[in-house]
Amino acid sequence: MNIIGYINDFKDFIVSRHEQILSLILEHVQLTVISVLIAIIVGIPLGIGISRNRKLSTPIIGFANVVQAIPSLALLGFLIPILGIGSKPAILMVFLYSLLPIIKNTYTGLMNINPDVIEASEGMGMTKSQILRMVQLPLALPIIMTGIRISAVTAVGLMTIAAFIGAGGLGYMVFSGVQTVNNNMILAGAIPACALALLIDFIVGKIEKGVTPPGIRKADGTIKIPKRKNNKSKFKYRVLIAGLAFIIMVSGAIMYSKKQDTIVIGSKNFNEQLILGNMLATLIEKNTDIKVERKLNLGGTSIAFNALKAGELDMYVEYTGTGLVDIMKAQTSSDPEETYNKVSDYFDKNYNITWLKPLGFNNTYTLAVRQDTAKKYNLETFSDLAKVGNQLTLGCTIEFSNREDGYLGLKKTYNMNFKNVNAVDGGLRYTSLNSNKTDVIDAFSTDGLLKAFDLKVLKDDKNFFPPYYAAPMINNETLKKHPELKDLINKLAGKIDDEKMRELNYRVDKLQESPQVVAEDFLRESGLIK
Repeated sequence: MNIIGYINDFKDFIVSRHEQILSLILEHVQLTVISVLIAIIVGIPLGIGISRNRKLSTPIIGFANVVQAIPSLALLGFLIPILGIGSKPAILMVFLYSLLPIIKNTYTGLMNINPDVIEASEGMGMTKSQILRMVQLPLALPIIMTGIRISAVTAVGLMTIAAFIGAGGLGYMVFSGVQTVNNNMILAGAIPACALALLIDFIVGKIEKGVTPPGIRKADGTIKIPKRKNNKSKFKYRVLIAGLAFIIMVSGAIMYSKKQDTIVIGSKNFNEQLILGNMLATLIEKNTDIKVERKLNLGGTSIAFNALKAGELDMYVEYTGTGLVDIMKAQTSSDPEETYNKVSDYFDKNYNITWLKPLGFNNTYTLAVRQDTAKKYNLETFSDLAKVGNQLTLGCTIEFSNREDGYLGLKKTYNMNFKNVNAVDGGLRYTSLNSNKTDVIDAFSTDGLLKAFDLKVLKDDKNFFPPYYAAPMINNETLKKHPELKDLINKLAGKIDDEKMRELNYRVDKLQESPQVVAEDFLRESGLIK
């Protein structure tokens, strides 16, 4: 496809998804503005405080520096057990990252004012409060605004990670594009994020120009007598402040008010989970009066499961093998019924969570290679792969590389050791395999991308992987409140076999259809919705 073809293809994608993209842009702006405004409200007084009590400057600026050094995903990992998923941890994370430039620039701006100016102000009989308000802050304002500008622009990029924990924003489009190897989707999230960063930089620059008194431009602290602002300028300034206050109040009311009779449906961060999450949500929406909130495309098992445990989610689809090995840390079992019964009993007693009936398909882990690699090394089974593993590179998800029912267990069972192990999440591992960056990938047996990339799936000849039958999990408190959900969701039991799930995944993975549309089509074909 030539460049004109790519442009037309991207244009068609934007037209077909314009409502979703616009909604994500608004979410992104909302989250970013709230985070930065809170950072300003906290950061400027802290900067003023440490300029007056310099002993506090080292620990406070040091703390802000330490926060900056923590990887953003790690910080979210710390916050999730405390605040759950959604907008709250995302706002707190961006707020913490935004503090350093604001505190530091406020402190620097105030400390670099010419002492003679302060002395002259004192000689005129001004109080400390008057000096701060009428002399120091106006002089330091250009430097303070630079810090705010840096924080605001950086916050736009940081907020893309909010999608990882279900807070929405443009990161949802970027992560979804990575999962589906869809460049149009990645660009549809990345381009607006870049444009937002430039727009916010421009707006903050205009605000800086508007609120900085004319004549205060010199770095040496010399003051020219500012001209009195006319009423029109004062009016614009007040309207701006009122507008920002209104955004905070409205956004806070939207995000923190808990609506009654709302079911929160979650999913992990790959396409099969997005399809199943949408399937549950649509089934409830079309058959009950319960309002449904979708928090899809979350991170891996730990985020989704901990959110369900904490009541942040009401329901999501899990796999029996994952529940047994990854969550319960129990020994694997090759018996599907035994595995289901174990996890069902254990989760009910220990986590107050009910496993509903399995959907019908077994999405077990597997390993796949390119056809040329399989031919070159004569690969049919995991045992064949173990013999030549030291010559090959494994490209697997971060989660798989650290799980006992993943690479750690494979090493013990098959004595399987690769030359290199590269952790590559989502659809990127298929891209890396196709571009010869890796030789082997982990996959799920129902992945549509296995068919899309024409890969050779190897046989688990020692039956290492346990059965991974998909089944909805629901919080018992939710089930008590809405007992009708049990019979409704159980209408999906046994409806999706391996072949059907592969077909549904293929429509999203290869044909680039929307997971929600694919889910609705299936429900309609099955007679579960009209």
